[in-house]
Amino acid sequence: MKPKQDLKQRTKLFSLRIIKLTESLPNTQVGQVIGKQLLRSGTSVGANYRSACRAKSPADFINKVHICEEETDESLFWMELLTEAEIIDFKRIENLMNETNELLSIFSASILTAKMNHHKNYKKNS
Repeated sequence: MKPKQDLKQRTKLFSLRIIKLTESLPNTQVGQVIGKQLLRSGTSVGANYRSACRAKSPADFINKVHICEEETDESLFWMELLTEAEIIDFKRIENLMNETNELLSIFSASILTAKMNHHKNYKKNS
């Protein structure tokens, strides 16, 4: 599988895992409010990466992957709140949080690489 296709599938699976997690949260006010926030940010990761794969320019790609990075980081925040507020046991979502951190690293590295390549191409064409 090509790296972009692989990451497309990975971010889609991430979104599906977020859906399952939010469906399992307690039906309390806090569980529902945090769950909605997590559902929004977590499912947007895959959608925004898919959009980045169709970027119209290097700058557009960088911008869209930056959104993926922000949404992934926000998802991690909501998961941290869920565990620290003892709404959900850390062990139950530890693997998902590890995947979230890995995706964050991938998006950060992609942004840096794209910026360096864009800068090199800009200088070469100037």
